[in-house]
Amino acid sequence: MSFNKNINSIADYEEVKTVIEKGYLKGAIEGNFDLVMTTFHPDATMYGYSEGSLTSGSIRNLADYIEQFGPSKNMTTRIDVLSMTPTTATVRIELENAACGKNYTDYHQLIKLDGKWKVVSKLFHMYD
Repeated sequence: MSFNKNINSIADYEEVKTVIEKGYLKGAIEGNFDLVMTTFHPDATMYGYSEGSLTSGSIRNLADYIEQFGPSKNMTTRIDVLSMTPTTATVRIELENAACGKNYTDYHQLIKLDGKWKVVSKLFHMYD
């Protein structure tokens, strides 16, 4: 693999979007944390503001949210791959009408490990 050439294709961007759609978003819509976790590295972190207080630490905090609020059946989303290299990607996800009834903006940092994209960091902001 060359680290000096921009060899990203549209298919590469679509692959990253598909990972987010089929794991994180589908799992959130269904209220299925195990499916959500297929998108994340086991050591992934999560930081962001929710109703004025900071949530920080392990991505396992997301399990508490899903357990508390359940499926996000009416949620709509938009995914934008903001930046990409052969081994890294930054994605912005707009989420409207999540399970708690709020809207969010997420930023996910992904790394390609053993040929598979995994989220290693989730930053988020919850809107009033």
